[in-house]
Amino acid sequence: MKIGFMQFSPLLGDALGTMKAIKRLLSGCAGVDLLVLPELCNSGYNFTSYEQAWDTSEAIEGGPFIAFLESKCSSHNMHIVSGLNERDGDVLYNSAVLIGPNGYIGTYRKLHLFLNERDFFQPGNAGLPVFDIGSCTLGMLVCFDWIFPEVWRILALKGAEIICHPSNLVLPGFAQRAIPIHALFNRVYVVTANRIGTEEELTFTGVSIIADPRGDILAQASRAKEEVVVREIHIALARDKMMTPRNHVLNDRRPQEYALLTENAIVKR
Repeated sequence: MKIGFMQFSPLLGDALGTMKAIKRLLSGCAGVDLLVLPELCNSGYNFTSYEQAWDTSEAIEGGPFIAFLESKCSSHNMHIVSGLNERDGDVLYNSAVLIGPNGYIGTYRKLHLFLNERDFFQPGNAGLPVFDIGSCTLGMLVCFDWIFPEVWRILALKGAEIICHPSNLVLPGFAQRAIPIHALFNRVYVVTANRIGTEEELTFTGVSIIADPRGDILAQASRAKEEVVVREIHIALARDKMMTPRNHVLNDRRPQEYALLTENAIVKR
């Protein structure tokens, strides 16, 4: 199958302008099966007020950005994972949505909020779902989730073969160094779609990545240019969890020794 990312600059408060940019960039995506877009793609990121965050959000059912993605997935016979400023009742979530040729499939809500995000969003309450799309099983994480190894491992344990990672990264290169390691540790493909551009004091770092289950970087974008990059992959590589003929990265775990991971208290030394 062919997987890829779209690295560009969603427009703060201008969903129509963002949709026009996506439509233009999709011309470089012929034959792609799965495409990942950046975090909060429908709204932009660096809100100046809660009112702005609210006004740029949308519900999944009936949302114009969702409808736009559905139309593109249908016409291109593809799947898209995109960040979404999601409105659910009177609450906002920093979400990722999975859309396919037949429409909306599912949502992940970001668990680990970064900096000022907690002024606008509630932490995710939908767990860590995975989705079988026929050609593969995929999971989703969003941006700052990258620093928590537990969530990557849980998705792998649930059968994810590709982890889609919409992002608006601003820390200098940390996630980009970690992504191939997460891919190697869990023997999965990872697609990190980061954005570019500047919003007020924030400059986004680009360098979107596709990494394979060996930890090799299959594609890496520039720091500041719009890019659509697609790579052909062999999903069987993500189904092979053997590191040696006698070592399986999931079956060789010793969960009875990991109880501290589920406790909130930190052991002080």
